[in-house]
Amino acid sequence: MKKVLAIASGGGHWKQLMLLKPAYDSQTVKYVTTIKGLPEQNNINNFAIVCDSNKNEKLRAIYSFIQMIVIFIRFWPDVVITTGAAPGLLGLILGKLCFKKTIWVDSVANAEQLSLCGKISKKFADVVLTQWEQLADDSTQYKGSVF
Repeated sequence: MKKVLAIASGGGHWKQLMLLKPAYDSQTVKYVTTIKGLPEQNNINNFAIVCDSNKNEKLRAIYSFIQMIVIFIRFWPDVVITTGAAPGLLGLILGKLCFKKTIWVDSVANAEQLSLCGKISKKFADVVLTQWEQLADDSTQYKGSVF
């Protein structure tokens, strides 16, 4: 049985991660999000909360990365999957540095181009998925939408 670290910021990223939940429910999963109460709303009891951050909040991003390191060491996943945003990218980078399988699923909201984090994830993810067929290319796969 694989250990999966599933990461998503609150809001739409979390909703999309929850739509993917059946795909890895048979594995041992630890969820990471940025909003208290979200995991409990989805009957999830193996979770962690990290601070949210973005490209303009460098200190918060550093703190979020430290939180992610602690989670990573304690759980030691085989696979990291994320629907974004910044905390998911940080977890993905950490996963790649630790030679784990990494998967980025870009938000369905990004119909014209990949998100900034999605573009950066191409450097660290083993698999980058878009939910829009027209955004697929050599490094980004389209396998359908979660909706």
